[in-house]
Amino acid sequence: MTLQPGTVRLAVIDTDSGFVRVLTKRLEAAGWEHRVLSSTVPADGLVAMKLNALVVDPAVLGPIAWEYLERVCGMLPELGVIVVTQGSTVAQRVRGLRMGADDWVNKPCHPEEVMARVEAVVRRRRRSQPRTEAGPVVAAELEIRADQFQAFVGGRSLNLTRREFELLQTLAEAAGKVLEREEIYQRVWGYTMAHGDRSVDVFIRKLRAKLQQHSPSWAYVHTHFGVGYRFEPEPEVPGATLPGPAGSEGEGLVELTEELGRFEAGRA
Repeated sequence: MTLQPGTVRLAVIDTDSGFVRVLTKRLEAAGWEHRVLSSTVPADGLVAMKLNALVVDPAVLGPIAWEYLERVCGMLPELGVIVVTQGSTVAQRVRGLRMGADDWVNKPCHPEEVMARVEAVVRRRRRSQPRTEAGPVVAAELEIRADQFQAFVGGRSLNLTRREFELLQTLAEAAGKVLEREEIYQRVWGYTMAHGDRSVDVFIRKLRAKLQQHSPSWAYVHTHFGVGYRFEPEPEVPGATLPGPAGSEGEGLVELTEELGRFEAGRA
């Protein structure tokens, strides 16, 4: 559903005159509040603008592009960030998305597509905004604070990134229900998961590593092979193999062993 006029406040950091000119006309026709900028704006300046979303071309920012993108995404978790640029590589797109950008669009592109992606990000942001009356969610040793976009164990922050927190919150809100990978991706990333995309698994490993580091006596996120993941605090079995850090092979070996065991049992 298209957002109503006046409900989106957007800043565009881009110097591509042709793209900006056409995009500006579309934004004005849609009734969106917008500002076009030719250089970086400090994070506190973006806060003062009360923006819903930021469209940025890293080419405008030069050598500080990655640092700026990471800082903005880290300091303003409620701000939707859409990168629109030309000539990017797969590695660059993956890096930007993992830093916290919500979407990445390659130029040349149609302004209507950019606006549609901004709408998708803003809708997801509004759905994920915590209700003011909702208190923290407590699960075993874990305290999930939606008002702070963070989780704590014994008062100590897990230092979750925005994406890690949204993933944890999505799983916890399912209250023990198994969520398929595609459903998780749709809820957290805001659009359909591409075939072969392993982002959910990568971020699950990162989240598990932080949970295990701060609360080693409990297992919170459980794998359902070939389906997805479930959140439910369960005491760790003494001596059991714990998930390894992000990117390690330990978790994969445990999962493979269990899956092979079930396969052999089915053949018996």
